[in-house]
Amino acid sequence: MQFGICNLSIVPLRLEPSDASEMVSQVLYGDHFKVLEQRKKWSRIRLAFDKYEGWIDNKQFVLVDDITYSQIENRTPAYSSDIIEFVEAQQQLVHIPLGAVVSNIDVLNAHFEGETISGVSAKEAIVATSFKYLNTPYLWGGKTPFGIDCSGFTQMVYKMNGYSLLRDASQQATQGEPLSFIEESEPGDLAFFDNDEGQIIHVGIMMEDNYIIHSHGKVRIDRIDHSGIFNIDLKRHTHKLRVIKKII
Repeated sequence: MQFGICNLSIVPLRLEPSDASEMVSQVLYGDHFKVLEQRKKWSRIRLAFDKYEGWIDNKQFVLVDDITYSQIENRTPAYSSDIIEFVEAQQQLVHIPLGAVVSNIDVLNAHFEGETISGVSAKEAIVATSFKYLNTPYLWGGKTPFGIDCSGFTQMVYKMNGYSLLRDASQQATQGEPLSFIEESEPGDLAFFDNDEGQIIHVGIMMEDNYIIHSHGKVRIDRIDHSGIFNIDLKRHTHKLRVIKKII
């Protein structure tokens, strides 16, 4: 078994080993992973944080030994808390986005002087962190303030506050405890939405007074009721509510 760590700011994780293949997620600076299969140009990896799998270009990560990987696994991660920052590596600057793992910079022989966030935060911090992504454009597979999808948004917000969510909305819907009524929800709870076939296709973060922050076109704030999300701009419901779940 081989192991790797991302040494670049934002790297696409693809469905198939091809530059033209769909981006299913992103690997951020400092993310570590197992290398399941290695080919001449591409490697299939499994991210340590959420066990998500995909293909990454061999030029966009570095290998580490099993001892280093174990040391990383036993650390309390620290994340960059600014929208964009940089690390210095080999007298060159590498820009990193919000949520990049900076507790592993020693492995990458880099130096970081920016603000960080680590440990487990109170539930009240979830909504506050979510505002950092406000107006971020929607991007399928995205996980940064420069493009993010609905479940990437919820995962990154929870991650920076010390909580683990799976990657996709349908996976996240398997976590936590369901609430019977919308009135039972608290800011920071997750609301899930389904399609006509009953498949979970969307997720957002509950706020006070029946508002929700979610990634749809961009990270935005809308009203939510028993039917679902009411888009203020379109003046109609855009998502059908399936369940609200308490993760914390």
